[in-house]
This record gives sequence, C-alpha cells and structure tokens, in this order.
Amino acid sequence: MRIPEKQIDEIRNSANIVDIISGYVQLKKRGRNFIGLCPFHNEKTPSFTVSEEKQIYHCFGCGAGGNVFKFLMDYKSISFVEAIEEIAEHLGISIQYESAPLEQQNELEVFYELNVFAARFFSDQLLKSDNGEIAREYLKKRNIKPSTQRIFGLGFAPFGRNTFYNFAVENKIEIQKAKQLGLIDTNEKGEYYDKFRGRIIFPIFSPNGRVIAFGGRIFSGEENAAKYLNSPESQIYSKRRSLYGLFHSKDEIRKLDKAILVEGYMDLISLYQAGIKNVVASSGTSLTDEQVQLLSRFTKNIYVLFDADSAGEKAAMRSIEILLKQNFEVKVVTLPKGEDPDSFINKNTKEVFDEKLSSAINFLEYLTLQFDNQGYFKEASTSSNAIREIVRNLSFISDELKRNLYLKSLAKKFGLREKLIETELNNFLDIQKKSQPNATSLRNATVQSNEKLNLKSSTQNENPFEKELIRLLYSGNERIITHIIDNIDIESLTNDDYKILAKYVEDSFNEGKFSPAYIIEKIESNELKNFILELTLSEHSISKNWDDLSTNGKIEKDTYEYAVETVKNYQIFQIDEEIKRNNKIIEESKDELLHLELLKRIKELNEDKKSILSLKLKNEFGWNGD
Repeated sequence: MRIPEKQIDEIRNSANIVDIISGYVQLKKRGRNFIGLCPFHNEKTPSFTVSEEKQIYHCFGCGAGGNVFKFLMDYKSISFVEAIEEIAEHLGISIQYESAPLEQQNELEVFYELNVFAARFFSDQLLKSDNGEIAREYLKKRNIKPSTQRIFGLGFAPFGRNTFYNFAVENKIEIQKAKQLGLIDTNEKGEYYDKFRGRIIFPIFSPNGRVIAFGGRIFSGEENAAKYLNSPESQIYSKRRSLYGLFHSKDEIRKLDKAILVEGYMDLISLYQAGIKNVVASSGTSLTDEQVQLLSRFTKNIYVLFDADSAGEKAAMRSIEILLKQNFEVKVVTLPKGEDPDSFINKNTKEVFDEKLSSAINFLEYLTLQFDNQGYFKEASTSSNAIREIVRNLSFISDELKRNLYLKSLAKKFGLREKLIETELNNFLDIQKKSQPNATSLRNATVQSNEKLNLKSSTQNENPFEKELIRLLYSGNERIITHIIDNIDIESLTNDDYKILAKYVEDSFNEGKFSPAYIIEKIESNELKNFILELTLSEHSISKNWDDLSTNGKIEKDTYEYAVETVKNYQIFQIDEEIKRNNKIIEESKDELLHLELLKRIKELNEDKKSILSLKLKNEFGWNGD
C-alpha cells in the first residue's frame, strides 16, 4: 500500500506551514516571514524562520529546514508517510491508498520498501517466533530491554539457510532486488541462500528514519564466521555517509549542542537506554569526512568515546584529524583499561558516566597523553616527532585565534619557545596550501588550451547575478520562473552547485510544479538543501553590489520587473566577460587570423548587448526603443 503522488501534492498544497508549526512553536510575524525560537536546538534569540508564501522553514542557527512534512518528521521522529497521514488527518483529507506492483514504483522506493519488509521479518523473528528465544536470551544477558529493542527495530536472522528467502518468495518479493541489497546471495551452483543467518540484526536508518541497510552480529560462538556482517553499498546506502543512531539521537544532539561518538551498535544502544541519547556510532568503520559533514548539521561539539584498548586509541587519534579539519570542538573521554562504553555504562550509573563526560580532555591533552603512554617523551628524537605530530593536528584548525591559543598552551606544556612552535606550525600550513590545487592556475591553463578551439568554452569569472537568479527560481512565482527558464541556458551557469539547483527547478517546472516546498523536497544533497533554504529565507540582499552592477538602477525587489532586470544583468555580464577575454587574447596573441575571428565575434557580442538593452525593454515593458 502506498499514498498516490497526486494525493501527496494535494496534502502539501492544502497545508499551511505556519498553522502546523504554530502548534509546536510560538511564531511572531516579522516582515514577510514568521520567526520563533528553534525547537531543534537551544537558543535565546529567535533564528527559526517560516515562510507562509513559500511554505518552507529554516533555522539560521542550527541549519534545520524543509517543508511541512520535514518539520513533523524531525520534530516527532516519524517517517515521511506518518507525517503525510498526520497532516491529512489535521486537514480532514481522507487518504485513498493504492497498491501497485513494486516494479511500477520508483526504483529507490522499491529498495526502501524491501528493507522495511526485511526489517519487519527480522523483528517478528526476534519478538514473536519460537526460533527467536535464543536471541531474546542473549539480549537479556546484555541488559537490552524489550522496549529498547523496539525503539531501534532490533531483529533476529534465523539459523536456517533459506528462511528469509522462502518468506520473500511467498510474498512475491523481487529476488534480484533483495540480492542487490545483500539480503540474499547465491552459491557457486546458483542456489539462493540467506545472507544474514544466526545473527542479531541492527537496522540502519537514514537521518529521516528510512531503513537503508542492516548490520548483523553473531552471538552463538560459531567458528570461522565474521563477528559483524553489514549490508553492501547500494543505491540507498553508503557506509561512508551513514551514522548509526543519528535518526534517534539528532533531536537530543541539537538540544544539548553536543554529540558523543562511539564505535559500535551495542555501545550506542546501551548508552541510549541509560538516558544518554545524544550519541552516534560510526558503524564499525573508521570515521569518514562524509560522516563528520553529516554530523555537522546538528552540532560542532563532539566527545570521542572509543574502546579503551590499542585499537580504540588509534581510531580516536585518526578521528581527531578528520574532526579538526571540519572545525569541530573535540574532546576525548578516556575509560578504564579494557572497558568499552557498553560495559562501562552497565557497571555504572548515568551520574557516574556524566562525571566521566565532564572530565573529558581536549584533543591536545589526549594526543600528549597517548604519546606519553607510548614512551615518546623519554628521548629527544622521539619527543620531537611526537610534538611535530601534535603541531600537525593544530594546523587543521582554521580558526587562527583558537589555533594560536592552543599553540601557547603547547609551548608552555613542553617549555618551548612559542616562536619555535609557530615555525613548525607555519611549515605544516604551507604544506597544506601547496597540496591544494591552484584554482587560478587551472583556469589559466584551461583558457590557453581552449582559446583556439572553442572561445565560448573558456572558464570565466562567476557571474555575480547567478546567485540572485537561483533565489528567484525558488520564489514560487510561476511568471518569474517562466521568464528565467525561457531566457537563461542553465548549462551556461558557471557555478556547478547553482546549475544543479536550477536543474531541479527546471525538471519540476516541466512537470507543472513550481512550489519551493515541492522542489526542495526533491534535493538529495543536504548541503544544497540547507543552502537554498537559507538563501530563499534570508531578508538580506544577496548581491551587495547589485545596484552598482545593474544596468537599470534600483527596482523593487522580488517583482517580475526585478526578475527581468536580473536576467538582463546576467546576460550583459556574460557578454562583457567574453569581450574582455577576447580582447586579452588579441593583446597576447600574434595570430592575425585569430585576431580577425575575435574582432568579428566582439562585434556580434556588442550587437547582442545593444539588442538586450533595447529590445528586452520593448518586449517586457512596452517601450518602443525609439
């Protein structure tokens, strides 16, 4: 059963986002929008903005944002379908569900539904079946309560070779899709078998609460079997981009403005059960840049809490580098030797754990402690290596003031001159700069290689009116969007992110849909989604020098005339830039034939410019150009 797309559109278009959110947040009118205190993080000054006109919201403090469905999903930790159903009930709309073969649905939706099917199977095996008694006993010994098992959707994969496969066949599940998701596999004879067997199952959820993968932990002591088995990468699951438990913990992370990072499933579940709910796990993989970027949407403060063994200590040291590079405030919690978060919380109270958390040390102290424990500071040669490694980590901090404060602390700790540490730091900063591609050099190389082949393909300066065009495309005004799409070639946009955002609008517009609430829901990249929410809801001018660059002075913002003027300014800038590039080539080149070609092109461009300055005004405002 599913909700037809037309009915989802009906519910979205019928709902008033201000009315819905006002039931949970006190909103006050300010200008064209409404503002209030963000429900997703602690704040004293309102930064939570809701647009009734565009039917979207965005918090300029923590970055939360989306349409009315997204608000309920995040606020209540419910699924997309549950949010639709709740709003439909509020509006008095009766949902007419429809059943459709899986193959007729969007391919990604097929995968999501198949994972839900599998998750229910595993859950029923754990909670209801006789076969699940052994798993229930195991979880009981691990002190995992049945209520906690339900919260995280824990399950059990039976020991039988074909239990899930047979159940899938009975329910007409597409077997090849199940194989793609790693739920089943084939042997050398081509026979199907269950991939997960005799394991506790941990469903892995997306931040929005959709089941994207599974982790399976063996518990019977079977020899020659991996302790953990995870779903393979798929169209809906990337291990590098997923954090276990984030769906359950994100609200608490926002509220407390800090996250506790652990390694394993059981670590997270045990802490969560004990009332420590601002916790995420790296799902058994080394922490990745993508995972840190995902977490940065909810907080920039992190406590690293890994196992108190050599592997955990090495993982913590690797994680520090990645976290510092993305401007996190990093602290490390050290546990007694041989302990892990799961064992520690089961032996102690939440109060004891909170004390441990409050005594967490900063990354500088932690690195020093680790090198000291490994005996690095016993000799001058190894001491210098250790200090250089610590300074290398300092170089990842982009905040110069914070970096210098740490530098002073480090110099004092080892009794060294600050200038000496500063010299080492600058060496690492220089290395980082040199390792990054020089954008200017790349641009120049591109221009030189293309100038005789295709003059229009030369890389150019970013058009200052592009950003404003993108904002207008997300205005929800059909007339404005039509004019921009009719007069601007999206492929001509120089900023790749803007190009992607414009394509979303164009594709939706071709479907007859131009509501920002609808289009933003389609954007897959969270970074782009947050960018466009902030851009469209900002009260400030997007381009500070718009009036200076404009060919027609000041026009009242966000009107159709303003959109026409912005398109014209964009086109004029493009022409002027090409003329500048061509003139520069003429100055530097001795090729007479090329000079003639370019002069001819410049003449054409000037004619185009004159046409835009005159005929455009005639077409749009009825002026005859005489």
